[in-house]
Amino acid sequence: MSKKGNKVKYKPSPSDRLISIITYIVYTFFAFVCAYPFYYIFINSISANNLSERGKILFIPHGIHFNNYAQVLKIPDLFRALQVSVERTVVGTVLTVIIAGFLGYMFTRETLWKRKFWYRMVAATMYFNAGIIPWYITMRNLGLTNNFWGYIFPVAVQPFYVILCKTFVESVPKELQDAAEIDGAGTLRVFFSIILPVIKPILATVAIFAAVAQWNSFQDTLLLVTDTKLYTLQYTLYQYLNQASSLKALVNSSSSGVNLAASLAHAQTATSIRMTVTVVVVTPIILVYPIFQRFFTKGIMIGAVKG
Repeated sequence: MSKKGNKVKYKPSPSDRLISIITYIVYTFFAFVCAYPFYYIFINSISANNLSERGKILFIPHGIHFNNYAQVLKIPDLFRALQVSVERTVVGTVLTVIIAGFLGYMFTRETLWKRKFWYRMVAATMYFNAGIIPWYITMRNLGLTNNFWGYIFPVAVQPFYVILCKTFVESVPKELQDAAEIDGAGTLRVFFSIILPVIKPILATVAIFAAVAQWNSFQDTLLLVTDTKLYTLQYTLYQYLNQASSLKALVNSSSSGVNLAASLAHAQTATSIRMTVTVVVVTPIILVYPIFQRFFTKGIMIGAVKG
């Protein structure tokens, strides 16, 4: 360590430099392992389909084209399915976050009637369920088949998210709530004015989990929806992928499939469709993450209590 003027300059030792180099190498490797699958899928979706089908595209794209995306955009009702997916993701995420935060807060209030009983009942649903058939019968009796709210209400209360929020709220100083209650604030006022702004980090985490779950879900569409106007983007692309895979199998098994398969090798293939559909489905939800990322690094209680 040396001083120059008023500044203190630290001179790392050889062992510190070695540790820094090893750290950079290890984290660079893990970053590559995390990023490469997305890169691999993308370059295969824009490379020559016959090369992609044979697994020849590993690091550098060849025969770059965007015909796969143009074909996907021609899927009937694609944009209506996209609208349904966006709507269910936005509405479902907002409702899940608010309910998780509010229940997490209420389960920390000792004045809540039978607080421990209700908390245990909510937590128990993480481990026990009746199965798909009773669940479907319940949804049908509630009128949630062929209904947009069938995407929202069944997953509005998530026990795991409630437990996360409850644990986080318990770290909030009771002085904040007591001061608000002394000033005449009621339960809702305390929650929205005091608790909600303080627990933003955990709400951001819950929002990402809920948004990813809503965006990627297609099983509820398979079980509850027959109206094509309510098909989600994931289910529409899932159908398209199955149709394309079936077509490819039919081509390969047909008597005249040799020439036809050769012509399709330069058009869309099962592999190119899988890669393209994966990029289309994954990209929007990846873009959501930076919006919430800043909440993860913020201090939980910076400046909340002084003295």
